[in-house]
Amino acid sequence: MKCMFCKIVNREISSEIIYEDDKIMAFYDINPQAPVHVLVIPRKHIASIAELEEDDCAVMGHLMVKISELITSLGLAGRGVRIVNNCLAEAGQSVFHIHFHVLGGRFFTWPPG
Repeated sequence: MKCMFCKIVNREISSEIIYEDDKIMAFYDINPQAPVHVLVIPRKHIASIAELEEDDCAVMGHLMVKISELITSLGLAGRGVRIVNNCLAEAGQSVFHIHFHVLGGRFFTWPPG
């Protein structure tokens, strides 16, 4: 059984996609925690950061550069952005396909919870 994000990548589940290329995809979170809440994922299924391998360096570097570009295109440049990755269940990961939350448009507190 494919994970939910693999189903989004394969267009088996619809999502509001705001960016995609041959390596990654970005789409709005269905349960937003901020005025802007986007998820950025690699197309390749990688369960978590704990499972990254040397061969994943190129896609993960590309993903980070695209997050930087998304910050600008989402109107968040210069305002402050929180980028979150929950790694494994104890840290709150609920979909086991590596993903980064890009949150903005409000003030955030620390510690996060």
